[in-house]
Amino acid sequence: MISNLLQLIGHRPSGEFEAGFVQDVHVSRQSPRNPRTERIILIGWLLILVKSFTVIWLVDKYHLAFNANWVIVPTVLAALLCTVVYYLRD
Repeated sequence: MISNLLQLIGHRPSGEFEAGFVQDVHVSRQSPRNPRTERIILIGWLLILVKSFTVIWLVDKYHLAFNANWVIVPTVLAALLCTVVYYLRD
């Protein structure tokens, strides 16, 4: 086992070894939009809108001792991140 380790450490790779790696990649066209995914994103945003109004209403109705933004803002930021990643993926 130690001899194999010494061979690995002391062995210098040949030119053929380096040629086996990918040097660069070029992508020439943008991938098409997926209507199903865009529909899911739209439904997600509508559900976030309903959730936001529900949270605001519940916090106001039951006089809860925290601000509704503690629930709404992280949800909107996470959804915004997902939406931006989808639309700027290429």
